[in-house]
Amino acid sequence: MKQSHRLEYVVDLTKIEGAGDFPCPRCGVVISPEDDSESVYSILETKVRDVDECLEELLVLCHKCGSKIRLTGFLSSVSEGK
Repeated sequence: MKQSHRLEYVVDLTKIEGAGDFPCPRCGVVISPEDDSESVYSILETKVRDVDECLEELLVLCHKCGSKIRLTGFLSSVSEGK
């Protein structure tokens, strides 16, 4: 794993309540999936499962503090629906 000056956190979306909004683990700014302005955060990387092209993970960058946040838990909601 590469070392970086910026911190990286993991947020499991199955453990948060609401519509997907969550505070940055470092600075507390609210990150919302509804915000498409990229003023608060930007998406750095997406990880999609090859078999069915379902989203597995997103890596986002908080613009307030520079933290990288790895979002997981996308597949568990898809798996439960089967």
